[in-house]
Amino acid sequence: MPSSLRVLAQEPRLRLLLPLNLLGRVQMTALPVAMSFLIAGWTGAYSVVGVITGGMAAGQAFAGPLRGRLADRGSPAKLLITTGWAYGVLLLAIVLVTLVVPSRLWPLSVVLSFVTGLTLPPVSQLGRALWPRLVQGEAKDALYTVEAVGYQAISVGGPLLSSFVIVLGGAGWAVALCAVMATGGAIGFALAVRRAGFDGPPSASTSSAEDKRSLLRSPAFVRALVVSMGLMATLFAVDLSVIAWGRQTGHPTLAGAIVALLALGSVVGGLAMTYVARKMGLPMRLLALTAVVGLLALLLTPSFDLPVWVFLVAAVIVGIPYAPALAAGNARIGELAPPARMAEAFGWLATASTLGAAIALPVTGALLDHTSPAVAVAVAAATTAVTTVVAFTVPTSPKKPAEEAAKL
Repeated sequence: MPSSLRVLAQEPRLRLLLPLNLLGRVQMTALPVAMSFLIAGWTGAYSVVGVITGGMAAGQAFAGPLRGRLADRGSPAKLLITTGWAYGVLLLAIVLVTLVVPSRLWPLSVVLSFVTGLTLPPVSQLGRALWPRLVQGEAKDALYTVEAVGYQAISVGGPLLSSFVIVLGGAGWAVALCAVMATGGAIGFALAVRRAGFDGPPSASTSSAEDKRSLLRSPAFVRALVVSMGLMATLFAVDLSVIAWGRQTGHPTLAGAIVALLALGSVVGGLAMTYVARKMGLPMRLLALTAVVGLLALLLTPSFDLPVWVFLVAAVIVGIPYAPALAAGNARIGELAPPARMAEAFGWLATASTLGAAIALPVTGALLDHTSPAVAVAVAAATTAVTTVVAFTVPTSPKKPAEEAAKL
């Protein structure tokens, strides 16, 4: 076992914090499927699904930095419990609206979904803000990788759980289950944070000037956010393009298998990264991602008539750089943010990631409507290439952005 993993295994607080952090995020992977079926069954229009779920995403993106700011200055546990209850109740309210309100009044639910997004429990961003307070150096990088691997794993299980409940009881019950998991997960993680002794501001030494200065005044921090935004845009574009390719070629089941194998490859890549090439930096990981996404674009070209097993093997290979790249991007945000502003920094990361997906999905959809999945994936590869160039400009030393911002 590498020394970094031994350090993680010997940290008793991590044994409780990491599993509960991941469990608290299962609903985030299950909800999109449940909401899509719920809204489509209510209105009969998938375009409305996009508008309503987009409203929720907008609320999540808007409130991310604010939730982080509140956590940095007050009680993270209290914030988790409060938002957990509010989010769960509002999800149940959405289900109730679909049962009692005529579908022609669906625009009202856009406002409700936006408010629901505002109250999303900040489980993921608070977890990522806590990791640097637990371990440092290689162990911290390994922890971000393990977390990314765990999230890829629940990204497979969440949709499967949601689909199972939909088959048994309907979409309304699936959304209700997400509400229960969100509230319970937020409370569970809050209790773990409190027990670990992290239920308070990370530092009492933050000066008033630093406390008021926006993190966005650091160009290095902004560039790191751009990298995360570009990375998330690529991942969403690839998933959507593969699904569209499956429908166009008459292999929808194969498309689902490829998406699952992409996640499996990500898990494999994340685990391998904890053993080998741990010194590979963010730009090199993005270069690897650019190469494999370009390979996928080539394989999806209509002129190639390849056997099914080629696509299945390729899916695992393409997924391998996913978790390592995500982990490196998250770690870089943690390095560039002041210790007393970690939760806010990862709130900005959540906003950037949501924005990347929000930009990628309609652009990819337009490319799929007018060109082909191969072209859409090729554009995703080009996006990753540009993101890689930006990553080379982000400093690796956490001191540089602080000094840079102090001059502004």
